[in-house]
Amino acid sequence: MPEIAFKGYCRGKKPLWNSVRSLSSFGKVWFMVWRYPKQYDVIVVGGGHAGCEAAHAAARMGMHTLLLTMNPSTIAQMSCNPSIGGIAKGHIVREVDALGGIMGKATDATGIQFRMLNTKRGPAVQSPRAQADKEAYKTWMRRYLEGMACLEIKQGMCEELVCCEGKVQGVVSQEGVLFEGKAVIITTGTFLRGLLHIGEQSFQGGRGGELAAMGLSGSLEQHGIRLGRLKTGTPVRVHRRSIDYSLAEEQPGDDWVYFSYDEKVKKLPQVPCHIVYTTKETKEIILSNIHRSPLYGGKIKSIGPRYCPSIEDKMVRFSDKERHQVFLEPEGLTTEEVYTSGLSSSLPFDVQYALVRSIPALKNAEIIRPAYAIEYDYVLSGQIDFSLESRSIKGLFFAGQINGTTGYEEAAGQGIVAGINAVQSVREVEPLILTRESSYIGVMIDDLVTKGVDEPYRMFTSRAEHRLLLRQDNADLRLREEAYRVGMATKEQLAQVLQKKKVIHEEPVRLGGIFTLFNGKNCSLQQLLARPELTYKDLLALFPQHMQDFGEELNTQIEIAIKYEGYISRQVSEVARLGSIEAIALEETFDFAEVKGLRTEAKLKLSKTRPRNLGQASRIPGIAPSDISVLMIALKRGRSC
Repeated sequence: MPEIAFKGYCRGKKPLWNSVRSLSSFGKVWFMVWRYPKQYDVIVVGGGHAGCEAAHAAARMGMHTLLLTMNPSTIAQMSCNPSIGGIAKGHIVREVDALGGIMGKATDATGIQFRMLNTKRGPAVQSPRAQADKEAYKTWMRRYLEGMACLEIKQGMCEELVCCEGKVQGVVSQEGVLFEGKAVIITTGTFLRGLLHIGEQSFQGGRGGELAAMGLSGSLEQHGIRLGRLKTGTPVRVHRRSIDYSLAEEQPGDDWVYFSYDEKVKKLPQVPCHIVYTTKETKEIILSNIHRSPLYGGKIKSIGPRYCPSIEDKMVRFSDKERHQVFLEPEGLTTEEVYTSGLSSSLPFDVQYALVRSIPALKNAEIIRPAYAIEYDYVLSGQIDFSLESRSIKGLFFAGQINGTTGYEEAAGQGIVAGINAVQSVREVEPLILTRESSYIGVMIDDLVTKGVDEPYRMFTSRAEHRLLLRQDNADLRLREEAYRVGMATKEQLAQVLQKKKVIHEEPVRLGGIFTLFNGKNCSLQQLLARPELTYKDLLALFPQHMQDFGEELNTQIEIAIKYEGYISRQVSEVARLGSIEAIALEETFDFAEVKGLRTEAKLKLSKTRPRNLGQASRIPGIAPSDISVLMIALKRGRSC
């Protein structure tokens, strides 16, 4: 007979289960609550992009890990556009790779078009992007995770969070199985009480064609986790053969682009994307039916992503614009589905049909999947720490869209941090805290904790104060040593990055000592490479006897180090100056309410956010420089009053 779970788990001191047949937290009777015979170190709830990275990190660090997902067949499902990267997002993917994650490797292995964006601009804003084969991507990811020795994948919908005296104990699935774990990471994406909207029609779902998770929200709320609602959406997919590509502008890729810093894999066959534009007719169709939009009809109450608006939102907000760009992006090599990036909508199907066909290249387009909007629960700001651990329940972590972000990349960045820190929590050692000066992931988490969100959060390079230091090409130089420290990188990977640092430091000095005549002037090779019109590749051709070819990536980093030496030095100095305030720690028990001279508003905000240092405190909206001065005085006195 299976063992029945009645160990007396509790919420506070109130038993949750004390008999075979007992009442759960929200009124459902479990006739058979069975305690799974194994105990796990880390349990990850949800198999999306955050969940995959979290589970991989925990297992790679040697923890006995469970990935609990509603459907193993949809692990790493690309619910929206099967693309990875983009402006700032590509930086995050490379940071995930530098930390030992797998999103970059999966993309390199399954991408069908790669591009480096902003190549005509400075290195700080250049970013890789790839169109992935969506079926190949999730197959690669599932196969990789299934091959990990410390990781188990099980099907089940998480209904209940089990806690005792402020510490997580495990989860209960819809099937009535109790899985015990020392740490739990919630990565549920858009599934918590998900509600889909297509025109006047609304129905429950985590995404198109899949069930919503309706039970876990209630359990989280009963444990004191405050939830809010956000909204996102997706555009129509059309049949490839119904597109007239002669009326579209072809957009080729860049074969040399990769995401992973490690061994380069052989790529899949590469395909082009295409660009088309909406028309005056498109605008007329949308505006004449705007009252049928659940967004403008008042049916949708939640806030959507301001930086990725629906097509109806674009037509209203940018009414003076004649046309809007639409990207036609293939979803894979084995499907005829084409993603219409830029046509996100929640309008009724008949309106979607008409607006799509108002675009010349899509005049005969057949819609395979309609566009829809989705509302879902997320954890309100102020409840997670910089480690992504809950502030009220020890061992409980949140990562991905449940924290108010949007995008696969932002989810993956949080997932790997949550996975690493869940392990650190189990080991009872200090968490990995990424700073704004070290990474875009650090910028994102700092923003989530100190500033909070009132709309889906999307990463941009403009969010970083020192973006020239946080380039996509140097993420391994910034983060791989940290990865090695926590057990996410090998000795070989560490040695490789240390050698790169050595070359980048020494090569500009060596080039500065080699002089030659160039256009009648005696110049060092370093001075020549500093010129905007000359590249490292040019100097390799002009002075092969003096130049060394370290490979495309390292050559570029040497060139950037020389060309932008003044700007980089300035930012390094700025980081050092600001570091003085970041280094002034605030103890977890620091009582802001007792600080004399601190404004009441500041006391409330600081007590809610619980910054770890004065730098973080200074970034909280509503905290004035005078408040920081008062805190500094209190700290110098060695007491909080």
